[in-house]
Amino acid sequence: MSGGSGEARDEVRIYLIGYAAALLLTGAAFGAVHWHIAGPRATFAAVLLLGLVQAVVQFRCFLHVSLARTARDDLQLVLFSALIIALMVGGTLVVLFNLHGRMM
Repeated sequence: MSGGSGEARDEVRIYLIGYAAALLLTGAAFGAVHWHIAGPRATFAAVLLLGLVQAVVQFRCFLHVSLARTARDDLQLVLFSALIIALMVGGTLVVLFNLHGRMM
């Protein structure tokens, strides 16, 4: 019985660490934009980096995706989904920038 309780305690601890990290990363991104800490390009890079780190935190702490051999299928599913989303966002940006160039 105590093995199950310790496992539940570890899971709650991981959720709390993930929640705190997500709050910290979100606050850092909002702070970087609100207080104009650096130039526009550096701020964009910082927000992008903080977003990527937050995605890793979400995958690890809440979705329980790890690099272990047993979780390889889950990791491949997440990576494929990320590839599809990146292709969709990239294609949308290409179309929008092309239209902006034609309008100006």
